[in-house]
Amino acid sequence: FNVDARNVHGYIIGEHGDSEVAVWSLANIGGMKLDQYCPICSNAFTLDDKIKIFENVRDAGYHILERKDATYYGVALTIRRITQAILRNENAILTVSSVINGQYGINDIALSLPTIVNRQGINKVLELPLEESEVSLLQTSADKLKQILKNLKF
Repeated sequence: FNVDARNVHGYIIGEHGDSEVAVWSLANIGGMKLDQYCPICSNAFTLDDKIKIFENVRDAGYHILERKDATYYGVALTIRRITQAILRNENAILTVSSVINGQYGINDIALSLPTIVNRQGINKVLELPLEESEVSLLQTSADKLKQILKNLKF
């Protein structure tokens, strides 16, 4: 998009893996939705571009693992960021996993959603105004995790 990456905002929600969901309906640059920003700045942004970006994000861990034989640096940075938000009582909005009870019609499974994190840890899980197709994908992600848990032998 030819802008500083810190001005590009979007969310990946759901499980961390193949059924994670890119929330394209809320992705924005400088507060403008992508479909508004791109024509103004003469940037084409196609479905193929969305697919490519999503696949790169989804598969990033695999690429890091191939090159470095480990992903612990990324995990360490994430833990550091969450710990910082808690210790500094930041009320930071971070996409973290917690047990969902009622959001998007989903119950009793841990999913990653934008969450206010402060001294309490998880203060409030935000329920984004998702498009119906995104809610459906999120529900599918939850169902996939529930099926995996069901198949585990304890």
